[in-house]
Amino acid sequence: MASSMRISRLLYCSVLPASTTSLFSRGASGALGTRLSKYSTAAAIEEPIKPPVYVKHTQLLIDGKFVDAASGKTFPTLDPRTGDVISHVAEGDHEDVDRAVAAARKAFDHGPWPKMTAYERQRILLRAADLFEKHNDELAALETWDNGKPYEQSAQIEIPMLVRLFRYYAGWADKIHGLTVPADGPYHVQTLHEPIGVAGQIIPWNFPLLMFAWKVGPALACGNTIVLKTAEQTPLSALYASKLLHEAGLPPGVLNVISGFGPTAGAAIASHMDIDKLAFTGSTDTGKVVLELAARSNLKPVTLELGGKSPFIVCEDADVDEAVELAHFALFFNQGQCCCAGSRTFVHERVYDEFIEKAKARALKRSVGDPFKGGIEQGPQDDMLIAKEEIFGPVQSILKFKDLGEVIQRANKTHYGLAAGVFTKNINTANTLTRALRVGTVWVNCFDTFDAGNSLWRVQDERARKRKRRIQSQELLASEGCCYILEEPSLALNIISFSLI
Repeated sequence: MASSMRISRLLYCSVLPASTTSLFSRGASGALGTRLSKYSTAAAIEEPIKPPVYVKHTQLLIDGKFVDAASGKTFPTLDPRTGDVISHVAEGDHEDVDRAVAAARKAFDHGPWPKMTAYERQRILLRAADLFEKHNDELAALETWDNGKPYEQSAQIEIPMLVRLFRYYAGWADKIHGLTVPADGPYHVQTLHEPIGVAGQIIPWNFPLLMFAWKVGPALACGNTIVLKTAEQTPLSALYASKLLHEAGLPPGVLNVISGFGPTAGAAIASHMDIDKLAFTGSTDTGKVVLELAARSNLKPVTLELGGKSPFIVCEDADVDEAVELAHFALFFNQGQCCCAGSRTFVHERVYDEFIEKAKARALKRSVGDPFKGGIEQGPQDDMLIAKEEIFGPVQSILKFKDLGEVIQRANKTHYGLAAGVFTKNINTANTLTRALRVGTVWVNCFDTFDAGNSLWRVQDERARKRKRRIQSQELLASEGCCYILEEPSLALNIISFSLI
């Protein structure tokens, strides 16, 4: 009983800011609204801009149809600018997960999707990408309204990336090949890569549609069926994107979307006996619980995408003005709510004082306000503990270092191993740091350079592969991606190095 309560509590807290978790109980929407209305931004003073979109889909998506929850329950999804209710969304529970899994199982065992030619699956995913592109502004408005991030970021960066990712995964559909293996004796040996079955997926609130793409895209390209749980804070954009996927020709039951809470819908997905593969993005503590639930049920394989505390290293030869701007972006992008945010800025002692002065000035110039207003860099933020303790918010720590040996030791002194940034003009320094830092991705003179074809990330503490982009990986290798930006764009390199575990 104690173990069950611990699991429920952790799943419940996995994506909620610590200061609001206790408020988000059944029927506590008024308390949460009061809490959120205390944002000290221009958005809390000025009349909020009306979002240019209407909410059309608030029900669960099961077997190709939008339906109410079996219990009839709903929960409010809130405008982070004001705490006002945007709409009431169906609250999925164990029974709804069972219905969704049954639909996904039927679609996999008897439906056309896994038996369809890879070319046909590819065409459907490409049509979906075209529809995402056509409805760019509506998707972006839903994303910003539900999440609070700047509309310009949603419309100009994230929805185009959603489109790019689906086109990339569509390209993989007909390029998944097996092997013919030489054998001792008169035998023919071959390996086949086949869809694994029903995939359970749980995504967080910080990048709702990008997380949707990174989970749904590769699973569909491989011929799997899906039961996906959205974050309870941001359910709207995924429901609309899923509707567009069906409009593109996705068969019923292939993609099922459940909105709901961790202790109920999330735990039901993680422990379901008829789900063949599980993917989760969220906190490290909750990731361990999800892994435990998967193991205690049917030992389903699990892919975890967990937290990070990435170092950003400014070397003594750096152009300080450029380094300040890039370090600011590395930390403050998406309001600091990014798993790979450069939350530990290490600055060489020779340029430290100058860097501190200029970094402070840059932070003070950051424009905060209504995310639907042009030129706004950051939407509403309050004094939530998560922004202070986990650094999943706009808090930049700037630390002084003396030499490379020292900064390597300090940068690696963490349980995380997600990403790192290096700012230097010296190629030898860059090579030294990219090889010495125990992280999955190193950006050199750039940061958050996401490309649809980027390779794997890993979380050092759990050895959890972050297979966002590649559909397959070599299980006996840990991969490190190194992305360099050079003065001549035609010479830009993406370097992947491998080291044995």
